[in-house]
Amino acid sequence: MSVYLKNRFRDQIAVMFGREPRKPVAISEPAQKIHVLKRATNKERLQAAIVAHQDRKSVHTWRNRRWTVLLVVNLFFTLSFWLDIQILEGALTASRFIGFHLIDLNSALQVMLAHKHIIVNLVIGTGTVLVLWLILGGRSFCSWVCPYHLLAEWAENIHLWLVKKKLVTDQAIDRRLRTLSWIVFALLALATGYTVFEAISPTGILSRALIYGPGLALLWVLALLVFEVFFSRRAWCRYACPIGLTYGVVGIFSPVRIKYTLDNCFHEGDCRKVCLVPHVLDTVIKGRAVDTEVPIGPDCTRCGLCVDTCPTGSLKFEVKGLSKLL
Repeated sequence: MSVYLKNRFRDQIAVMFGREPRKPVAISEPAQKIHVLKRATNKERLQAAIVAHQDRKSVHTWRNRRWTVLLVVNLFFTLSFWLDIQILEGALTASRFIGFHLIDLNSALQVMLAHKHIIVNLVIGTGTVLVLWLILGGRSFCSWVCPYHLLAEWAENIHLWLVKKKLVTDQAIDRRLRTLSWIVFALLALATGYTVFEAISPTGILSRALIYGPGLALLWVLALLVFEVFFSRRAWCRYACPIGLTYGVVGIFSPVRIKYTLDNCFHEGDCRKVCLVPHVLDTVIKGRAVDTEVPIGPDCTRCGLCVDTCPTGSLKFEVKGLSKLL
């Protein structure tokens, strides 16, 4: 890894914890040449390329794959319980798959802090899940498995329609709030001996509601969705959920990622418009790429929306260490 990418990688980690993206201090010579060439490119030709892209049909390849996986995983939990086949028992926060314990990493942390000791089954279940998401990419859990993520994505579409009609405005919130939320819930578990976050986690509430039936806790989930529709798009996932931060840390070491290639990028910005966490795509802004190829940071959910949207294939899935792109 070049020194430019190392510096960029450190910046991406800081951004994950809430710092706002910054312009790069140093850019590699090959990337500088491309930036200069792009500034000299005929603007009319660039605009024509952007218009051609806007006229093409929408592609939803990765979105459809993601929705399918998310629905199948959650349906599997539900059917296993209702049909009493005992293949997958429990919910997303803690379960057993054919006898193997599986425990959500953030839930495991909350339990260990609350009980102030390590349980053997907890270690086994946590280790299994940790290895899984180390391979697949940490925050892939958010966009490929979490049921609240899907509802929030649909709520976001309603919010954007209301914004377009000028009925509401989108309010940004300081992203450092998510790191503060992680710390507060960890301290609450340590101080009270109770996993406070699990009581309000929309991920856990929805997972249990799908499996065991609805309860009053769904009113909290509804309140979150109403807030996101009328005030701030995807507020819980972007600004509050400690689960996302926990899996983002795992994503630092994950080989599956999205890679940005500078050369053919139009910088039209459509990828950032559809991105669920647009701060991770700061590198696609004209003049920001520190090298000709830049991996997107660990806070990326690997949802694939940017890959579907990019008109030139400048954003693609990649397995680190393998040259072949997915």
